[in-house]
Amino acid sequence: MSLAENLQYLRAREGITQEQLAERLDVSRQSVSKWESSASYPEMDTILKLCDMFHVDMDSLLRGSVERTLSEDTAGYDRFMTSYARRTAGAITAIIAGAGAMILLYMWIGDLSAAVFLLDVAISAMVLMAGSMTEDNFRKQYPTIPDFYTEKQKRDFRRRYIWYISGGVGAILFGVVLLLLAFTVLPEQEPYESFMGALFVFIVAAATFFLVYGGMLEDKYNIPKYNWENNPTPEEKAKRRLTVTACAVIMIVVTAVYVGVGLALDKWEWAVFLYPVGGILCGAAAVILMPRWQED
Repeated sequence: MSLAENLQYLRAREGITQEQLAERLDVSRQSVSKWESSASYPEMDTILKLCDMFHVDMDSLLRGSVERTLSEDTAGYDRFMTSYARRTAGAITAIIAGAGAMILLYMWIGDLSAAVFLLDVAISAMVLMAGSMTEDNFRKQYPTIPDFYTEKQKRDFRRRYIWYISGGVGAILFGVVLLLLAFTVLPEQEPYESFMGALFVFIVAAATFFLVYGGMLEDKYNIPKYNWENNPTPEEKAKRRLTVTACAVIMIVVTAVYVGVGLALDKWEWAVFLYPVGGILCGAAAVILMPRWQED
């Protein structure tokens, strides 16, 4: 395909007119019309702007087939991001489920259950850390990805996404209702309290998997956001470092308080609920500090 054909395809794919493209490039509409009819060629700086605007490489734009390039996942992006989302959601779920398991184990092995839970946290944290480093390497290797997803694929996912989120929230609400109903017929004493508390935590863990997994898949389909995240301004880089530091400090403090409460008050099985509080504080830090993606 020629530049003219590629440009027509990109403009139609974006749903913009020749005049709108001309405004973005700060040229006349007649110039765009000449490019698309092969009557003339844009200058080099304009070609570079077109590459950045449509997230394509210069060789594909000038001599290749942009349509074929954009329809192929040459970097294996979809497979990698799906796997990364699954591992991350699974590790977070394992930490929450570990809290439920600890409540049950405490009835049989006492304080040793805290050691089992900390082992679970350590393994899950290693999975999260390894996944984060792997994703960082992927982003460095592929800082820009062509938006190869079709509108049909995006629409199909949006329908699934509704069920991921509504199902997760619904499961948590179901757990709350189940907990309230259980204690209308069961005495509020051991072992019933531990059994119901653990069951509620397991339900929250399962719900968390779908909420985290669904949210990460939504980001996967937003390739323009991915490209924006990989090319941050210095101010955005500083905000991201501050957010990561704040979350790290919060979780270190939570762990220190958890161990301190466990040792001082021997309340290992209930001090574990400090971790959800730490997660909420991390989320609040991210909302306040992280730079925001705004779709054009």
